[in-house]
Amino acid sequence: MTSQVWPSGGRHLWPSGKSSTAESHARGHLVYAARGVLAVHTERGTSIVPANRVAWTPAGFTHSHRAHGDTDMRIVFLPPSAARRMPGYPAVFLASGLAREVVLALTGARDHDSAIDARERGAQARLRRVLVDELREAREQPLHLPAPQDDRLRAIARVLRENPADSTPLAELGKTTGTSARTLSRLIRDELGMTFYEWRTQLRVYHALILLADGHDTTQTAYACGWANPSSFIAAFASVIGTTPGRYRVSRVE
Repeated sequence: MTSQVWPSGGRHLWPSGKSSTAESHARGHLVYAARGVLAVHTERGTSIVPANRVAWTPAGFTHSHRAHGDTDMRIVFLPPSAARRMPGYPAVFLASGLAREVVLALTGARDHDSAIDARERGAQARLRRVLVDELREAREQPLHLPAPQDDRLRAIARVLRENPADSTPLAELGKTTGTSARTLSRLIRDELGMTFYEWRTQLRVYHALILLADGHDTTQTAYACGWANPSSFIAAFASVIGTTPGRYRVSRVE
């Protein structure tokens, strides 16, 4: 495990499974996984950050990170003038090629911030402005796993997390908590803002990203996460992530 931290950001090389402690910062920050997959946990739930996303956490939000696969995490802190142009809540954005390159440039090999000259600081400030402009132009594309509050939904969430391939119908899952499928559907819609099918698909794609980061191929991942065949997995993955599993694996920065 290697870490480089400076006032404007940092870089952490984490092994799979490494987690940070919960903390908050006085400045908002962006995180990007140049390799691997990051999970960003806040009180609002878990956001998944694969290599084609950038996550934003505003100042003051308590959060923690977890690495899935050997992960190269890049962090860019934004000064208040730039942070004001970002949302006032945690968000995940689709990262353009330019946005990714700017993050890598801002977090590459360098001396400590205090050692750089005014010219380089000015260049970094311009790059941060470009980065914010790119993210503001991008669509928010959250891979968000909201945290259910109802105990009945929490029980179902545990089942789905422990075995994402479980295809038990909602009515059958409800029997374990003595709750009808209709009631559970309403709770899921009211608490999580999605259908049961959408919720289970998000959970499965999350686990698929973890398996792909750990080196599993598309076919292995499809069956392990509950898809009947690789083609249906590829279609579902592409609809959520925006690219196929094969292209996603190739596109990760090594």
